[in-house]
Amino acid sequence: MTEADLEKLRVKLLETTSFPSVYMFKLIVPSENRTIALVENLFEAGTDILTKESDKGKYTSITAKQVVITVEEIIEIYRKAAAIKGVMML
Repeated sequence: MTEADLEKLRVKLLETTSFPSVYMFKLIVPSENRTIALVENLFEAGTDILTKESDKGKYTSITAKQVVITVEEIIEIYRKAAAIKGVMML
């Protein structure tokens, strides 16, 4: 996700979301334990995280529902996720 994409997301979230809010993050990662662990560690303890492996086992989808206080928390998590090799954000 580029900085331009993150800025578009920030504007859209500010228009459509009231904070604090429960935000659902959806990411797809290669099915490697290390990569999955790195992504899961982006979220606070107690965050509801659901993982599901693809039919062929090559990828794992990660859905995380976390309470966020500001839009900046969402943007920061996406920035950190983008730095992890192979992560795709939906």
